[in-house]
Amino acid sequence: MKQNTYILVLFFGIFIISQGICAQVDFNKTPNDDLGNVEDQFQEYFYEALKQKGIENYDRSVEALLKCIELNDEPAVLYFELGKNYNKLKNFGAAEDALKKAVSKAPENEWFLDELYGFYAAQNDYSKAIKTIKQLVKYHPDYKEDLAALYVRTKKYDDALELLDELDKTLGISVSRDVLRNKVYKATGRKKDQIKNLEQRVDDNPNKESNYLALIFRYSENNQKDKAFEAAKELLKINPNSQLVHLALYKFYLDDNNTEQAIESMKVVLKSTQVKPDAKLKVLSDFVKFVEKHPEYEADLVEATTLAENHSDRKTLEELGQYYLAKGNKQKALSYFESVLRLDNNNFNVLKNVLLLKLDLNQFEQAQEQSAEALLKYPSQPLFYLINGVALNALSQPEKASGVLEEGLDYIIDDTKMEIDFYTQLSKAYSTLNNLAKAKTFSDKAKQLQNPN
Repeated sequence: MKQNTYILVLFFGIFIISQGICAQVDFNKTPNDDLGNVEDQFQEYFYEALKQKGIENYDRSVEALLKCIELNDEPAVLYFELGKNYNKLKNFGAAEDALKKAVSKAPENEWFLDELYGFYAAQNDYSKAIKTIKQLVKYHPDYKEDLAALYVRTKKYDDALELLDELDKTLGISVSRDVLRNKVYKATGRKKDQIKNLEQRVDDNPNKESNYLALIFRYSENNQKDKAFEAAKELLKINPNSQLVHLALYKFYLDDNNTEQAIESMKVVLKSTQVKPDAKLKVLSDFVKFVEKHPEYEADLVEATTLAENHSDRKTLEELGQYYLAKGNKQKALSYFESVLRLDNNNFNVLKNVLLLKLDLNQFEQAQEQSAEALLKYPSQPLFYLINGVALNALSQPEKASGVLEEGLDYIIDDTKMEIDFYTQLSKAYSTLNNLAKAKTFSDKAKQLQNPN
């Protein structure tokens, strides 16, 4: 359903309601016998219904509307309002009956039709929703896209494609309709039709980058590498400044052993402001794999990594950190994670990675200071107590270590591994303090958790 329809309904609702009622009841005419009292009562009940609906007393709103209907059942708007109230009360059978009654009394009222369509869509009654929306299309062609979506949902794929073709021809290409179109192609396995459609788009509008990119992707997906490569090179001729095309070109160049051009394409991608972080990371990962086999290009890899860092957002930097962490390059990973923290010092997960890496790299003073700062911000996070305690032990400050570790124990919840680490560090601290009894107590607790049987 269209959002603007709801807005218009809300905005013009009172206007429409008032006109609908006034067409049936003249509130300004001079009373004739007891008719004036009837009209007054009608007006009173109707506005009571609106008031109760406004404060979400839907059952009382229904009562007032039914009294209106007893007095005069002609205004279609009474059934429209009644249907909406029943819907709120989850009395769906009564809601449908009332809305259908409103539509039957005013079959050309698009607001009534829209409400009935929305009701059927919410109930997943797609056949009735399709029947209703076909009536709405007469008033607003925008509903044709909703109809196409319903055709896809009900597996009427030919009808959906026919309607999408019509809309594309009339209104031009749209992302939302392409999503529907691709659902149809995927569900039916019509890859050739999909590619044919994209080829036609390129022919019709050869200067539009997105048409080429979509075609390159589908060629690649369909294992038509040569065609994909040719389309990519053609796009580069038409638009030499295209950045996104290099996401495909670098792979083709690598496969063709055209190393120099592959590296140049990679560099374009890594410094691009248009390429998404996850795509940049994939390119960088491919570059690393390439250099592992061809170490003579290591200098280019270093340059590419610098480009990625200098032209990346927080997400890219974090993913680069995760990448180097997985590769075992802890110092490089730490460098990227610290870059993220400089941009976003509230990134909790990155902060944890930074502190753990500093322990691994024996940067105990920094780990101790930074974990102490972290505890001011996150006083109930046991990991930061543990990191602080480990660093203090390493810095030969066992008394401080035992204090912070015992405090942190209170915050551990269902984490046996962490509890063992705490007891191990406490045992170490008390051993250094020559409190062998306490050292043994904590050592025994750690062993008990390690070997519960």
